[in-house]
Amino acid sequence: MPEEWDFKRIQSILPQRYPFLFIDKVLHADAIKKKATCLKNVTINDYFFEGHFPENPVMPGALILEAMAQAGIVLYAVIKPEIAAKHPDYYLGKVEVKFLNPVRAGDQLIIEAQGVKIFDNAGIINAKAKVGEKIAAEAQIVFGVKARHG
Repeated sequence: MPEEWDFKRIQSILPQRYPFLFIDKVLHADAIKKKATCLKNVTINDYFFEGHFPENPVMPGALILEAMAQAGIVLYAVIKPEIAAKHPDYYLGKVEVKFLNPVRAGDQLIIEAQGVKIFDNAGIINAKAKVGEKIAAEAQIVFGVKARHG
């Protein structure tokens, strides 16, 4: 069932916290279609603009990739809610990414994660990060999921 998530629900699933949390809102999450669409508001107040680059603020590619990976965790939580509810550890595996256009202060970054294969202990997603109709980055991300013990 498609649904929108608020910030509290996002924080209940994603292990990341400020300043490394890059999903502000989940616009749409659908387990049947294996798709999640998330939003990151990119503001001049984001800490990374202080050094990247002060005269021409551009969001670092590694952080765009991290936002795509976080959207993948959201998607995993929609498809495997019983596992995600136990707060497992997520591990980034193989990543293939292309950066196509810059993301600047003031942009709204829309991240789409589409499930390719989702298993209990791993997943493969295709992700796109867009500003308007322009694709900023696209990636295929392989990740692992491991239950916490203790």
